[in-house]
Amino acid sequence: MLRYARRTAVHIGVLAGLGTVAAILVIAQAQLLAGAISGVFLHGLRLAQLAGTVTVLGLVLAGRALVAWATESSSYRASAAVKSALRRRLMARAVELGPRWLNEEQTGRLMALATSGIDALDGYFAAYLPQLVLGVVVPLAVLARVCWADPLAGVTLALTLPLIPLFGALVGRATAAHTRRRWLALAQLSHHFLDVVAGLPTLKIFGRARAQEESIKRVTGEYRKATTGTLRIAFLSSLVLELAATLSVALVAVGVGLGLVYGHLDLRTGLLVLLLAPEAYAPLRQVAAQYHASAHGLAAAGEVFAVLEAGEPISSSACSAAAPDPVLIRVEDLTVTHADRAHPAPSALTLTLGRGEIVALTGPSGAGKSTLLAVLLGFAQPSAGRVMVEGGGQALDLRDIDVHAWRRHVAWLPQDPTLFGGTVASNIRLGWPDAPDDVVAAAAQDAALGDVALDTPVGERGVGLSAGQRRRVALARALLTGRPVLLLDEPTAGIDAATEAHILATLRELAAGGRAVLVVAHKPAVAAAADRVVDLGRVPERVPV
Repeated sequence: MLRYARRTAVHIGVLAGLGTVAAILVIAQAQLLAGAISGVFLHGLRLAQLAGTVTVLGLVLAGRALVAWATESSSYRASAAVKSALRRRLMARAVELGPRWLNEEQTGRLMALATSGIDALDGYFAAYLPQLVLGVVVPLAVLARVCWADPLAGVTLALTLPLIPLFGALVGRATAAHTRRRWLALAQLSHHFLDVVAGLPTLKIFGRARAQEESIKRVTGEYRKATTGTLRIAFLSSLVLELAATLSVALVAVGVGLGLVYGHLDLRTGLLVLLLAPEAYAPLRQVAAQYHASAHGLAAAGEVFAVLEAGEPISSSACSAAAPDPVLIRVEDLTVTHADRAHPAPSALTLTLGRGEIVALTGPSGAGKSTLLAVLLGFAQPSAGRVMVEGGGQALDLRDIDVHAWRRHVAWLPQDPTLFGGTVASNIRLGWPDAPDDVVAAAAQDAALGDVALDTPVGERGVGLSAGQRRRVALARALLTGRPVLLLDEPTAGIDAATEAHILATLRELAAGGRAVLVVAHKPAVAAAADRVVDLGRVPERVPV
């Protein structure tokens, strides 16, 4: 947490200061009450004579209320800041890891993690962490004061106080395991429900919609069982901790009673110890109680950190060279191995891509065409070989270039483009939010979108458009940016011959205007329109030594 949310350290420091003040106020309150009560019983003091003590006691109570408010306010502010930072880091890391990682990740799980999962950290910052600080500071301060007043009671406290965190730790291990299962059940439920909703039209067409009811009921039942199991442990642990704290206070009270009977303690000291003993155990009981409220957030935070640490680190401008204006891209003996494949793809691939030309990549499925685009985009790292970028009188290895700066030179059409709720124009503008209307219209025309009005509403994932129209909207988005390198993964898939000819003519014009175009092609017409064709199916498969 300290590594990914720097404000956490500041927050802990503030809580430590507030906890120290709270401990001082607790001791002051007990001393004032013990003095006032013993004065009334032993010396017959009246209310007028205790006016000063009562006034100070009121100020102490007001101070404790103020400290409690400041602690809660600081905790919620820190929680909001940390949640915002973690959410930004999570989404940025998901983008950096790229489409290959996102295709392997469950979308519903990632959405649950970014929303309700991170929101559950409120229980950690606003409830558990403040009590954890108080559970350290207050018992130590109370123990020191009790030892000074009554060494026997101090020894009793010193021996019994560790029982609370000991039982809490034993229960916490079981709670962590149950909470982990609960979080996995929620992630599975989110992903399954999202998958069913997304495929509901298809399920309705084939009459399989109702068949999913049992599946959703089963996953929901697993989540319900995991939740009730966690609650059962929480209630039982509260009983155990309350019993241990009550018996411990009773032991202190027995010692104080015997001391008063045999004259070893005066009334004021006995009252002071009796008033302070429950205050020593109260923060520890609250720590255990709030742990259950924070366990869900901590489990989600662990999943967030796993995503943040997934894959290889992405280079940043602090440690990488600036991206040159690319004139020529050279792929030299590029090999990428995959954990789930027996052979690398691509293997020992060599090609060049320069401005003013169209290069088509062909080959069977799994030959490494999309993987090559992922390498050129910085989403994947080569196992062997390299990619050199030449421009501005220098040649740099792509791995030495700041990936964010490099992507500002590249426009990309993925194999499965994503559209968002809005209009056709708003989806085209994603790469250039402030693009003028005439520039957007020109990009749409270049992408053969003349049959679709720019103000046409678009649903989530492109609902309302055909597959070909969605691809052309994504192509217009790539063309709008005007970047010198175009990486297009099957730009004419699902498109009729006349529209395909229009798009290929556009690509030819762009290449003639000085752009470098790399196209993944399965159609003969696309390969025929390219200046050069690289067939990955003919590349020999050899694993680097």
